Amino acid sequence: MSPLITTEDLAFDAEHIWHPYSRANQSTAMFPVVGAQGVCLHLNDGRRVIDGMSSWWCMVHGYNHPQMNAALKQQIDQFSHVMFGGLTHKPAIELAKKLFAMAPMHSVFFADSGSVAVEVAIKMAMQFWIARQRPEKNKMLTVKGGYYGDTTGCMSVCDPDGGMHHWFTGIVPEHFFVPRPACRFHDELLPQHTEQLRQAFEQHGHQLAGVIIEPVVQGAGGMHFYSPQFLLRLRQLCDDYDVLLIHDEIATGFGRTGKLFACEHAGVVPDIMCVGKALTGGYLTLAATMCSQQVSHTISEHSPFMHGPTFMANPLACAAGNASLEILARGDWQQQLPMIESALREGLMPCTEMAAVADVRVLGAIGVVEMKQPVNMAEIQPLFVAAGVWVRPFGKLVYVMPPYVISRQELAALCHGICSVLHTLYR
Repeated sequence: MSPLITTEDLAFDAEHIWHPYSRANQSTAMFPVVGAQGVCLHLNDGRRVIDGMSSWWCMVHGYNHPQMNAALKQQIDQFSHVMFGGLTHKPAIELAKKLFAMAPMHSVFFADSGSVAVEVAIKMAMQFWIARQRPEKNKMLTVKGGYYGDTTGCMSVCDPDGGMHHWFTGIVPEHFFVPRPACRFHDELLPQHTEQLRQAFEQHGHQLAGVIIEPVVQGAGGMHFYSPQFLLRLRQLCDDYDVLLIHDEIATGFGRTGKLFACEHAGVVPDIMCVGKALTGGYLTLAATMCSQQVSHTISEHSPFMHGPTFMANPLACAAGNASLEILARGDWQQQLPMIESALREGLMPCTEMAAVADVRVLGAIGVVEMKQPVNMAEIQPLFVAAGVWVRPFGKLVYVMPPYVISRQELAALCHGICSVLHTLYR
C-alpha cells in the first residue's frame, strides 16, 4: 500500500494539480487511491471499489498482475531507457514480432501515447502522397462523432460540433466529415447508409490522403456500435478512389469487442493501424502505429519519416508490452470476453425499464447505459463509490469496460451498483 493521503495533500491537489478535462482550482471531490489488486482499487479511507473502467480501458489484465510485475522488474535491472535513434534493443524487437504475429502489418512506429500514434498515422498518410508526387492529397475524411485524441492533429478529426474540442474550430486544420454510421451493429447495411460517404469520395477523393475511423465502436465520441459491413464498404471506396484507410484500434484493439481487433468483425485490413491502451496492460504509456509495406516503402524511398519521440520504444514500456501480449497470446481472453458480454447484458438490461434511460447496449467487454439527459457528475460519482464500484460517466453515457480478469460475481456486483445508483437517482 502507498502512504495514506492527508487532508493537506488533497488541498494541495485541489489548488495546484490539473486533472483531465477539469478546471484549475477545481472543487470536485477526489477519491484517493493507495493500492490496487486484481479488479479492485483500494481507497484512502479503507474502501475497495470494483474498477469498471480498467483505468480508461487499458488495465485489461487487472492490477498487480504477477507476470506483468516480473517483466518490469527484470527490465529495470538491465536498463530502463535508451534513445531509439541509431540504437535498438531486444524488448522493441520482440514486441514488433508479437504485433506482426497478431496484425497483418509490415512496419511499426512506436509512439508515446494513443494521441501521438494518431498524429503519426496522419503524418504517414500525408507523407505517403508527398512521396507519390501527389501533394494535393492532403485532407482527411472521417465520420462525425469520433474521438482520436487531444493533440492538435487529432483534434482536427474529432467531432467538429458536439465533440470536446469544438472550441478549437478555425484553429486546427480543417478536414471533411460525413454523418456517423446509422446502421447498428447487427443491422444490414443498406445503400442509404453509405450514400453520403460515397458522395464525399466522389467530391473530394482527389484531395484525400486518408480516411480515419474507429472500427465498429466509436469510443469517447459516444460509445456507438455500428455495422461491420460499413467497414467493408469504406475499404472498397478507399480502394476505388486511391485513398489510405486508417483504423484507430487504440480503444478496441486486443480483444475489447470480442475479436482481437475490431476490424476482424468485417474481415478488413487497413493500410495503417493505431494501437495502444491494452498494449502494455495499462502499466506504462506506449502506443504503436503499424502500416503496410506499401506505405512504409513508399515513404522511405522518398525521405526519412519525420517523427521521433524522446521516449520512443522505451525499453520498460516495451517489456510491459511483451508481457501483456504474451498473456493475450495464451488465449484466455477468448473465454473471458463471452462471459463478460453475457454478464453485462444480463446485469445492465434491467436499466431499460427506467424512463430516464434511452438505450442499453453491450458488445464484447463494453457495456453502455445511455441516459436521455446528461448525468450530474458531482452527484453521481460519490454514489457509485458508495455502491462499491468505480464508474466514470461522461455526458449521457454511463458505461463500463472492465478488466478481462473480472469474475462473474464481480460483474454482477458492478452491474448491480450501476442499476441501484441509477434507480436511486431516476426512479
